[in-house]
Amino acid sequence: MDQSNRTKPGSYYDEYGDREWERLDRDFFHRLEWEGTIEHLETQLPPATESDAPHVLDVGGGAGRYSIWLARQGYAVTLAEPSETQRAIAREKVREHDVADAVAIVDGDVRDLAFDAAAFDATCCLGGPLSHVLDAADRRQAARELDRVTAPDGPVFVSVMGLLGIVLITVQYAGRGEEALDPSLVPALVREQDHTAELARRHGMEPALFDCHFFRRAELEDLLSAAGLTVETIAALEGVAATRRSHFDDLSEDDRDAIREANDLLRTDRSIADLSPHMLAVCRA
Repeated sequence: MDQSNRTKPGSYYDEYGDREWERLDRDFFHRLEWEGTIEHLETQLPPATESDAPHVLDVGGGAGRYSIWLARQGYAVTLAEPSETQRAIAREKVREHDVADAVAIVDGDVRDLAFDAAAFDATCCLGGPLSHVLDAADRRQAARELDRVTAPDGPVFVSVMGLLGIVLITVQYAGRGEEALDPSLVPALVREQDHTAELARRHGMEPALFDCHFFRRAELEDLLSAAGLTVETIAALEGVAATRRSHFDDLSEDDRDAIREANDLLRTDRSIADLSPHMLAVCRA
């Protein structure tokens, strides 16, 4: 990977290619992120009817998984994505799923959204776009943009990558050859909350992970509240599965169902949300 491009919006996902489309359906662990997100979208989005298709913004929507789901539920969708490669994949996928008429795909950066104030009935920023904004001032600006473009009292959904989740996963898999990053980086990551190419090189290694800011739950709540959003809940997505991550297919279907049910029951527990590799904030503009 060209490390010089790591901090440019969309550059990582240009090289990530089809894997972003595949990620949310890769295995049981990743499907928990999808299922938890969809559960909140279904209950909090304004209803779509044959005569009324609310307009939803999908910021950093990548290859379009959420945009396609939204379009199939009857919403008019604008997918704003900085990666040219992901936009191209999204165009292909919306055609394949026969929703191209319902999804507009545009170049867009969460820090500077080229839309009028209150232009959307609801806004989604899912999978971690705010986590890829390393500068704290830029994250504050991005959060204000999510509030600005959403109609008053419209729902805003923001998911980010959790600090404790990545730490638990790395410790769990240390020495197995499956860790998300080198365990020697964990203390610095806990102190700084940012994984960057510069951090890895300071420790004498090439980066094995994208540039990313990892959130604590209270930090996410404070960021969104300061931007003018009313945070209604912060939910764990992978939640109780955080310390296993893989090999779920070795379990019986009954065992997987029990883990999913436990995760659903604990989804809005504040401690579990803080431990989750991805957490979802459900807000109102």
